[in-house]
Amino acid sequence: MATALKSYDAKIDSKKRITLRNTIFEYFHVEEYDDGRIVLEPRELTAPFQVSANTLKMMDSAMENLKEGKVSEKIDLSEFDD
Repeated sequence: MATALKSYDAKIDSKKRITLRNTIFEYFHVEEYDDGRIVLEPRELTAPFQVSANTLKMMDSAMENLKEGKVSEKIDLSEFDD
């Protein structure tokens, strides 16, 4: 079981907000329960994986070459079969 590092009382302001003091996280997942409990779990948001514009251009060029029949000979991968 986790040990409490801080314990304090807080009041909801006029805009229904509460202030967390000196937290190391910027984002939280919030769960509200019908008995009034609110559980905050810290979240680390990251940027989603993005394909660069150069990579997309190269992929488009490869597809154009395929459509035009500009392809290499087939590669024999039979040695890798089980």
